[in-house]
Amino acid sequence: MSATTRPAPFADWLGGHAIPLTHLDPDAPLDDLEPLRDLVGDARVVAIGEHSHFIDEFIRLRQRIVRFLVERCGFTVLAFEHGFSEGFDLDAWGRGEGTDDDLRNHLASAVPVGVDGPLRRIRRHNRTAPSPVRFAGIDIPAAGGSLLPALAPVADYLRRIDPDTLPLVQEAMRIAESFAGTSAATAAPAWTRLPVADQDALTSTLARLLIRFRAVEPLYVARGDRHDYDIALRRVEGACQADHGFRAMAGLFAGNGLTADTSARDLYMADSVRWHLERAEPGARVVLVAHNAHIQKSPISFNGHLTGFPMGQYLHNALGDDYFALGLTSSGGHTAEMVRDEQARFGFTIEHTALQPPEPDSIEAAFTAAGTGLGLADLRRARTEAAESAPGSIPGPGPDRIRLQSTFLHTPVLDAFDGILHTPVSTVADIDIETGPPSL
Repeated sequence: MSATTRPAPFADWLGGHAIPLTHLDPDAPLDDLEPLRDLVGDARVVAIGEHSHFIDEFIRLRQRIVRFLVERCGFTVLAFEHGFSEGFDLDAWGRGEGTDDDLRNHLASAVPVGVDGPLRRIRRHNRTAPSPVRFAGIDIPAAGGSLLPALAPVADYLRRIDPDTLPLVQEAMRIAESFAGTSAATAAPAWTRLPVADQDALTSTLARLLIRFRAVEPLYVARGDRHDYDIALRRVEGACQADHGFRAMAGLFAGNGLTADTSARDLYMADSVRWHLERAEPGARVVLVAHNAHIQKSPISFNGHLTGFPMGQYLHNALGDDYFALGLTSSGGHTAEMVRDEQARFGFTIEHTALQPPEPDSIEAAFTAAGTGLGLADLRRARTEAAESAPGSIPGPGPDRIRLQSTFLHTPVLDAFDGILHTPVSTVADIDIETGPPSL
């Protein structure tokens, strides 16, 4: 069967099985989302993606889904593609600490990827909820922009618990401060300009710090408590994996990087989700918000070359069907292309880029051919039917690509995601990345 005719059977299946949705408005009634309850079932972690950051429709849809999962399905933790270390202040704010206006200060140095709106809703929800919904950061510090958000609180911890080790973290902070930025797009190039001696000293110092933390765990717990130790250790691990990320990115751009070396960040995020889940109240369920390329369950490859293992693959391997990946995508409109610019606040500018028509064999082409508009597809059901090859089921493997910003990522979509939420048109949100996010 030719490449141009292969998607037709899946489009036919989609036309008969896609679930139409009626609203983009985060404040609209939630009844149209009720079929999502059966799709996610008893999953403990439900991840909501997007094919690009800074898209208005995805921001609104994710707020609706978070609201649905919290209000109607009893989800108790909102996890976000946001720094693990920085997340504790946001959790306190979401549970009522400080004033409503304080959130802008908490997020002032963070890339505005959509934390603001869902977190404000959680804060309002928690005012009357019998038990609060918690917020959980999962990412390396400053999304790779700086080690300081993790190392500064580690220094405070060591002042109390092990002052003799304080010089180690202070040395790491001295070097980290010399290239700290607002995102990986600013910090990674600055790291490459460090003297090699400083690069190596940072790596060795962080490794020494991590090994000591693990080796003297009983001492640190005895001098403080388990909770503070676990957080401090996770912060040190985040700094180490962010430091590894600088080397991996440098190798990638130089053309001599190791295969899949950038996977360290996604591994850290997956382990952070599990870290929060293990320490949450019994029965906790996590709604996880991140990019499609982070939540998918299959490896990331470009031009046939393996580039990384996503967070979703690690979570699926650890949790099985307790992990549910819901990708968000669109067939037309515009996307926010991130153009590198070291002089910009976050190291990039946003370019409104018109989306080309969906490629053949893409999930977007199938939605377009099916004419479903704003709709939800149950890919677990599609995957089961494709495997059974029963009469009326899907022949073949299904779509083999999905949008990634303005291009397409070649991946077996039925294996990569458990559900897809499709909107016919996407538009770039009205976000000034030089000044910060709007309040939705």
